[in-house]
Amino acid sequence: MLFAVPSLLLIGVLAGCSTEQPVSTSTTGSKTSVQLTPSATPKEAPGAPQPVADGDCPYLSTGVVQESNGQLVRKVRLSEDSPNPACFFYANSTDVQLSVWVYEGDATVAKAIVDRAAPIDKSSPATAPEGWNGGSLTSDTGAVYAVAKGANAVVVTSNQQQTIKARRITETVVTNLGLS
Repeated sequence: MLFAVPSLLLIGVLAGCSTEQPVSTSTTGSKTSVQLTPSATPKEAPGAPQPVADGDCPYLSTGVVQESNGQLVRKVRLSEDSPNPACFFYANSTDVQLSVWVYEGDATVAKAIVDRAAPIDKSSPATAPEGWNGGSLTSDTGAVYAVAKGANAVVVTSNQQQTIKARRITETVVTNLGLS
């Protein structure tokens, strides 16, 4: 009998161990389902890109910016975005005269970027280049022209108050990148 009690306790402990294993597997399964949940959430526009390094804009020359925006370009800075960094063209060492943000990815995000840059209730319709849609507006600080087509968006801001300048830059960028 003395040997029977420890044997029963050992069997009870082993039985307890075997019941804990399915609980552990169940917990792992719930972690997997939690990881899948965020991908089902609505997609939002990422924050606006920021300049981080000096460089040359890979899809827009300073000559085109100078001619279109009417100011000399003193320097160009780029964001970390890829495949196309946002380009910031400076009139002097601190003032951005023109910026271009190209987004390629998801159609919902592209539309959200355009809607944030040129809200429908505050902007005029923008429909150039052909097949692209968005808005254009002016403010005390300049103009914005933002359009999307499918999973692509282009947002151009200028310190000039003529949206035609930003529109021409947008058309050039779309052509240069083959996004039309």
